[in-house]
Amino acid sequence: MFWVKGVKHLIKDLASLLRERIIILDGAMGTMLQERGLRPGDCPELFGLEHPEVLEEIHGQYIEAGADIIQTNTFGANRFKLTEYGLQDRVAEINKAAVKAAKKVAGSGALVAIDIGPTGRLLQPAGDATFDQLYEAFREQVVAGAEAGADLVSIETMTDIGELRAAVIAARENTDLPILAHLTFEPNGRTMMGTSPAGAALVLEALGVTAIGANCSGGPKELLPVIEEMARVTGIFLSVEPNAGLPKLENGRTIFPETPESMAVYALSLREAGANLIGGCCGTTPAHIRAMAEILRGLPPVTRRPKRVRALASRSRYVVLSEDSPLHFIGERINPTARKKLGQDIARGSMAMVAEEARKQVEAGAPLIDVNVGVPGIDEPSAMEKAVIAVQSAVDVPISIDSANSAAVEAALKAFVGRPLINSTTGEQKVLERILPLAKKYGAAVLGLCLDEKGIPSTAGERFEIAVRILEQARLYGLREEDIYIDCLVKTAGAEQAQVMETIKCVRMVRERLGLATVLGISNVS
Repeated sequence: MFWVKGVKHLIKDLASLLRERIIILDGAMGTMLQERGLRPGDCPELFGLEHPEVLEEIHGQYIEAGADIIQTNTFGANRFKLTEYGLQDRVAEINKAAVKAAKKVAGSGALVAIDIGPTGRLLQPAGDATFDQLYEAFREQVVAGAEAGADLVSIETMTDIGELRAAVIAARENTDLPILAHLTFEPNGRTMMGTSPAGAALVLEALGVTAIGANCSGGPKELLPVIEEMARVTGIFLSVEPNAGLPKLENGRTIFPETPESMAVYALSLREAGANLIGGCCGTTPAHIRAMAEILRGLPPVTRRPKRVRALASRSRYVVLSEDSPLHFIGERINPTARKKLGQDIARGSMAMVAEEARKQVEAGAPLIDVNVGVPGIDEPSAMEKAVIAVQSAVDVPISIDSANSAAVEAALKAFVGRPLINSTTGEQKVLERILPLAKKYGAAVLGLCLDEKGIPSTAGERFEIAVRILEQARLYGLREEDIYIDCLVKTAGAEQAQVMETIKCVRMVRERLGLATVLGISNVS
């Protein structure tokens, strides 16, 4: 093992270590607890609280087997899951006790990850949960874990990218711990809610996690193509925890077919696919982890240099915006300006016309939908939330959030599942300070308009200077180049024909000098 300098040194250098060698995660907890007395219907987290010596034994076996990171017995220790056992008021107690049990065994020999599982609730419109409800449940759990001394956060077995996104944001906002984010995938290669591995990678990378990946989902054979697909679109660290194969029922017992030896062979394939962290899920034991640790010992991770991908995403679709892809357009029919009936529909809160306009535009071929609910005198944040939910109930495409109201923008960012575009910010400092933090927090892209307090400059050079300012400010907030799109602005071409060439010049300058993607509004051409 590599932590001769202690755990604090490890956390500081975790990214460096992930670049140097494969990190070994532990294996299953639930099946190990069942072998030690956990009965069907019992709460696993309460069992661990009442029998800390059992947790200590299991953690110790995994560390002895070669696990660099052990994960706490807190998979279902969120408020929603614990309510099923009448334990909703013991969230902090249960999480802190589990972390302390793991830390007692780990010492300076392993890192301890607080394990975060799903709540069992679905976000609107698929379910009745709101972003804030899920966020608060995860916040409560990760804060307790951090206070007890957890070294990192491991989010596992998420079936919905929307719920995983809420968990990641809660962990990132309320702790400074590294975050591993895992989804579970169905036999068709997508999550239960329809997200592909590539789409998940694009959403999660923008949220700034340490590593992304998959767990459960069958065995290593089933997860190998998932990791391969993620590796093609992202350079972020990848984590994988397969089951010990697909379970079978024999003589009333659940049997996992993969042996330690076969799992070890697959571990090499997972490394070749790009995995940086490798462990096990259901059915794996210390013997499986030992076999994988021994075969991977001393091996560096595979170097990946995927091409940077500019993309927006919904729950089950992503749209790549690059020179190699077709020119995409944003449907802008959901805008109440000069549309009395649509404005009335939005003001009433029914959103029937909003949903219908979304359907019509997608049927006509629009890959992206702009959502604008700017009706004077309404509660715009509330209306925006309802509109975004209505759009997602009607179509599944990425959206552009079109509002000058930062509270409305944040309401949309909470309600939308995926990676949207914020439309927009200007070069004004006060606007940048409102919008850029929202883009960073929610993993959104942002459209920068080449105008400032003085209006739209008349020359390409002056507009380019504003684009540079927007990019520099975005970088200060931790945004990447692929998070920024620039609108060089088209003035009314019929009345100001000389300005057409200034727009074209500015577009060329932004693309060639800054390497940024560009967006143009064509409604002003004629």
